[in-house]
Amino acid sequence: MRVRILRQRSPHDEPYWETFDYDGPADNSVAGVIDYLNYNDDIRNIDGSDSVRIGWECSCMQGMCGACAMVINGRPSLACETFIRDMKGDEITIQPLGKFPVICDLVVDRSSIQENLKKSDMYIGEYVPAKGGDHDHQYAAAKCLKCGLCLEVCPNYVNGESFYGAAFANDCYLVASRNASRRKDIKKMYKEHFGRTCSASLSCADVCPMGIPTLASVAEMNRR
Repeated sequence: MRVRILRQRSPHDEPYWETFDYDGPADNSVAGVIDYLNYNDDIRNIDGSDSVRIGWECSCMQGMCGACAMVINGRPSLACETFIRDMKGDEITIQPLGKFPVICDLVVDRSSIQENLKKSDMYIGEYVPAKGGDHDHQYAAAKCLKCGLCLEVCPNYVNGESFYGAAFANDCYLVASRNASRRKDIKKMYKEHFGRTCSASLSCADVCPMGIPTLASVAEMNRR
């Protein structure tokens, strides 16, 4: 199997494609494939030319941290949860997320997600839940990995300067549900950074690795 990767060795370098031969286990994940290619010191591409280890991020390797988010065969996915046995053809194409600045190869800077939460003061603070809250929905919304996959497919998200995306909408719902005293402020932030711009394409829900019911969060915030 061939693995075609869009590489960029530093933020200031030009990106380029490089292809490798993979002859490892057939039941590997894409994360395992990259790890396999990086195993030896003498890495060579398909042309037999010397290469360097592929830059990428991982932590849990169990779909729980979101660090290995990337674009695989044109679809934003977690590399540790995408298996080559489920793919068609004999080539894998891997690219970094395109909505964030590239640091090195498949490593991108997703700090804008947390910075936007800080700027909007999107924190629960004191836990003051409303009576009869939808605890199942709150639990689901709290599983967000901040991986950036929802932002990658969002037609409205550009650079995070004004529209903050689906992850922000879920946090708005979560904070408003768990601290009733902050609801007025949260609704204002929601309108400013999500509600007025979202075109409801729902592509964010399609790629979420945690299956978060984003539409339900948006509907609840709109109702309020």
